[in-house]
Order: sequence, then C-alpha cells, then structure tokens
Amino acid sequence: MTRSPLETSYEDLPSELPIFPLSGVLLLPRGRLPLQIFEKRYLAMTGDALGAPQRLIGMIQPVEKETTQRNPPVYKVGCAGRITSFSETDDGRFLITLTGVCRFAVVEELELVKGYRRVVARWDAFARDFADQPAVELDRSRLLGALKDYFKANGISANWEAIEQAPDDRLVTSLAMICPFAPSERQALLEAADLKVCAQLMTTLIEMALLEHKGGDAARH
Repeated sequence: MTRSPLETSYEDLPSELPIFPLSGVLLLPRGRLPLQIFEKRYLAMTGDALGAPQRLIGMIQPVEKETTQRNPPVYKVGCAGRITSFSETDDGRFLITLTGVCRFAVVEELELVKGYRRVVARWDAFARDFADQPAVELDRSRLLGALKDYFKANGISANWEAIEQAPDDRLVTSLAMICPFAPSERQALLEAADLKVCAQLMTTLIEMALLEHKGGDAARH
C-alpha cells in the first residue's frame, strides 16, 4: 500500500510529546477523534502542535475518573494522533480531528509549557501499529447480535447498514472508540496486543454489560 507523503512514519515520531488527558476518551491507531478545544492551555497546545512537523498530540486518560487535581496522574500508555483537520470558531474555540498514529509509553513527565503537559514518549513497543494489521478474524454475527441489544440498553441509535458494511478492522476500531465503556475498560482495549485481541475483549465487555443489565432488570422485577 502506497503511503501518503503527509502520513507520519515511525522514524518521524518525536521523543517529546504534548499530552491531552481526558477520561473516558479513547483514540486508537487509524481511528478518527473529533475534539472541541476551548481551555486556554489546550488552545496553546493545539497551536504549538499545528506548528510542529508532525502535528501530534498524545491522548491519554487520567488514572482516576473524577479528580479535583489540575494535573492528575495518567496511565502509562496513550495514543498519539495527528491533527488532520482544523477550524477556528468565532468565539475562539478550535475544532480539530485527530487521526490515530501510534500508541506510546510514558517514560517521564516534563515541565509544563504554557500550562499544558508534555512527556518523554517511547514508541518501540508499539512499532507494529505502523504495519498492516493481521486479519481480525471477527465473529461478526456474535458481535453484531450483542451490539444491537447493547445499543438498545444504552439508548444509542446507529446506522446499521453502515455498521454491517464496514470492514472488520474499521468496525472494531470505531466501536471500541464510541461504545460507552468505563475508563479502565477503554484502557484495556487501548493496550490490547492487536485488533484481533481488541475485538475479542470488546465482544466480551459488551456481553458482560448485557448480563449485568439483564440482572438489574430481573432484580427490579
């Protein structure tokens, strides 16, 4: 497959990376994440990222879902995304889309710059994110059957025609990012060895959530 000259290669990855800690938000390699940026320090971070050669921002989750700390501890693994679309609103917000490039491990945190956080990042454990993914071997009938009940239980509407026509790899990536999993579950999906493992874990999480939902309904009756 011919790579676009705008795509980031493994050799282009920087040793230092700005991070955007956000609980309950998952970015996976090749996934697309729209973000609305309005806080002063993250406006500065986005502006600086746009001026950098690869336009990368590291998405990462705080360890604790709810915290009053301004700079809470974060997980040790995140995913870097390249800013692939950008617009500015009249009221001073940035609307951006990050396209997932590669996961990273946090080696250490650096001093703040303009109020935003930066880390020393290691990429070697995730170099395979640049390789063509092995076949997902997705049990689509099992996943989609559970997914319909899961979406219904969570009040989520979906374009089922688009879901059913999506290739396995894109389907797994998109569902892992949009399903309302708990932060710790999202982290487990992020750290899965590959999309095949991610798909298996996601299917299990959906089925477990359905069992809990049905158990709750039974208890109420």
